[in-house]
Amino acid sequence: MAKTALALRNAAPPERLGEVVSEVTALAPERVIVDPSLVEAAARAWSANTIRAFLSDIRLWDTWCRLSRVPTGEADSRTVAAYVRALSGQDHDTAAARATEPRAAATIARYLVSIGWAYRMAGRDDPTAAPLVRLELKAARKVLGTKQRQARAIRFKGEGSDLDAPASGVSLGILLKATRRDLLGLRDRALLLTAYDTACRCSELAALQVTDIDGPDTDGAGVIEIGRSKTDQDGQGAQAYLSPVTMRAIAEWRSRAGIDRGPLFRRVETWFDGSIRSVGEDPLYPGSITLIYKRLIRQAFDKRMLGDMSETEVARWIRSVSSHSIRVGVAQDNFAAGESLPAIMQAYRWRDPKTVLRYGAKLAAKSGASARMAARFEGG
Repeated sequence: MAKTALALRNAAPPERLGEVVSEVTALAPERVIVDPSLVEAAARAWSANTIRAFLSDIRLWDTWCRLSRVPTGEADSRTVAAYVRALSGQDHDTAAARATEPRAAATIARYLVSIGWAYRMAGRDDPTAAPLVRLELKAARKVLGTKQRQARAIRFKGEGSDLDAPASGVSLGILLKATRRDLLGLRDRALLLTAYDTACRCSELAALQVTDIDGPDTDGAGVIEIGRSKTDQDGQGAQAYLSPVTMRAIAEWRSRAGIDRGPLFRRVETWFDGSIRSVGEDPLYPGSITLIYKRLIRQAFDKRMLGDMSETEVARWIRSVSSHSIRVGVAQDNFAAGESLPAIMQAYRWRDPKTVLRYGAKLAAKSGASARMAARFEGG
């Protein structure tokens, strides 16, 4: 029963499935799909985020074809190759290219995957599979580079290497102090602490239900059941530890908000003067969690909790914070504490060691041999 409920909770809305069928039908010869069950099965198999990205990618591609005066269903490898050149900023000669914003290499590669899927499901030849397109993508990667921008880390006590020092700068400890002393603040504190304890992605945090929490135990700690996630589309589930501090924060939020069942983290609506109006019934939208992080950084700055940080630096912080910022900070704090790579991956459900090592790269640079040597000569 629990797995059935979880599957329904994570299923894409029926109207989204219909949109996938509609977009693919538009590409099919004579607007007739040879095997519509294939399209419907693919739509049901994909996560809601994958469907959202697919629809966005195909609509951007349709816009490109229209601007290029090419019927979308009849586009070939040359049309795709021109699209790649425009997306990588190598072509500004046509109206379509000038109207196309450059993208990162990883984003261009994702667009091609979506386009290829759409044409294959529509019963047409895949125009992205041609050698010309593969070579253009390789050229785009050379021009753009393949390094992906990493979210700025929000660590528990800040960027310092001393884990016993007081929290400073943009850090979880400071953001917790900056929260309001009302229902909104209770929600924000419970959210921040849960995000740090579990290193959950925003989509996982938004999906948490009251019934997913087990505890507290005799020590006051708990365990939370994480259902379907980006790296667990089959819904096998995983468990994550919740500290006694986090469990108390969750209990206070639930008690004051009157939450006995349903979504754990919900929208708190306010009046025009900032006072609390009500607590919603629906879960937080995943994208709003990043906005909460950004708002709390601004609150900390306005309350003069960020030391001598300038307005310019605060704006830079707010721009670089993303949904992964606390997740990156958790990895860096674990490396700073001397935890091993396998232990970090197991505790926080990472599958790719390269990702975790990339998160710890900046920390390693600051604490490596060159940094230690520079410290010896400082002031000399």
